[in-house]
Amino acid sequence: MPDRHSDVILKRLMTLHPKIIDLSLDRMLDILEKLGNPEKRLPPVIHVAGTNGKGSLIAYLRAILQAAGYRVHTYTSPHLVRFAERIVLAGKTIPESELSDLLLECEGINGPEAITYFEITTAAAFKAFADTPADILLLETGLGGRLDATNVVDNPAVVALTPISHDHEQFLGSDLAGIAGEKAGIMKSGAPVIIGPQSDLVRDVLAVHAVDKKSAPYTEGTNWRVTDQDAQNWTYEGAHLSGTYPAPALNGPHQTGNAATAIAVLEKLSGFSIGKDHVAEGMKTVDWPARMQRLKRGNLVNRLPDTVQVWLDGGHNEAAGQKIAECFALWDADDNLPTYLISGMLNTKDQISYYRHLQTITQKAVMVPIEGENSATPAAELADMGRAAGIDCMSAPSVEEAVDMLMPKLVKQPCRLLICGSLYLAGNVLRSNS
Repeated sequence: MPDRHSDVILKRLMTLHPKIIDLSLDRMLDILEKLGNPEKRLPPVIHVAGTNGKGSLIAYLRAILQAAGYRVHTYTSPHLVRFAERIVLAGKTIPESELSDLLLECEGINGPEAITYFEITTAAAFKAFADTPADILLLETGLGGRLDATNVVDNPAVVALTPISHDHEQFLGSDLAGIAGEKAGIMKSGAPVIIGPQSDLVRDVLAVHAVDKKSAPYTEGTNWRVTDQDAQNWTYEGAHLSGTYPAPALNGPHQTGNAATAIAVLEKLSGFSIGKDHVAEGMKTVDWPARMQRLKRGNLVNRLPDTVQVWLDGGHNEAAGQKIAECFALWDADDNLPTYLISGMLNTKDQISYYRHLQTITQKAVMVPIEGENSATPAAELADMGRAAGIDCMSAPSVEEAVDMLMPKLVKQPCRLLICGSLYLAGNVLRSNS
């Protein structure tokens, strides 16, 4: 692989700091200054933090804004197959040649100074966003909020907080109020704050922070809400985009909450013309891989009988496990299809709590390692955790061998095969299934 390929450069950038995560803004501000402060030359920014649903929210915003004819930058993480997925410039994934040049420039400017992988790649993304014309930037935090590398934007157009729960406790702590406070750190004085579906405790914490920033919160359940919902349509009630819309193209009953949060954000976005027809089009065209995604073709799918539905989801914390279980339980009540599970997880997650939710829908599971991830839990150890959560578990060295182990069950009757537990596992599956 040529030395100038982005994959090679990214491997070098991983060596610039001994820690993968080291929450601070000092290094970020330093490299941005060396780059000419691109964070001060961005189009209007919608800044998104939360535990679950950040990527889905951005996917809805992107689909609706593009339906209205706007040029949209997006920054999300992690990627599934290629790093370039993280940086979308005016609706198109950054080209390899442009990405490698950008990374080389940032590497050269930074020199040997300590900086984390996320910090230097986020700085590169900001430069790309500043140098490429667009109408708006949808910006997702990496972890937390207050000290996240993205939190250098002084005047966001809108701030949005998706559902907040426990995750990354080794960095954010185990106190939910404290976690909410860290996420609320992206709020800026005067910027509208959209608060998505939250527990009462989290909602109260966010409301206090919004008052401190002199910004009235626009809150789910108080200012806007989802009312009627069925398989075909759902109804949003808010300020000026209230109406009945087609069911989102993303699967799962929880997706209407993400879609409604997107509408609430757009109601508070000044200077843009968004109509109900644009929202409806966005519901139909939204796309976000590895979030309750049904795989209908590819190497893995081709190995299985047509009667097996293959589902892929990258959700990796307890709240995600609950949403997956709720979705599959609804489907099971309708068609009574059994579900078999292949799963791998990182050792930084609350694995037993995640599997306790999936226990209610799983007939049998095979736990697997995650190739290329040093922090992945060994498959045999993960199987012990699955059994502790009440799941009939085995382990296998790969997804392919897990499929072989489940094949006698999969060929027996129509069923679902769910592959889940990590976005990194989901990325490996998408890569090998292509």
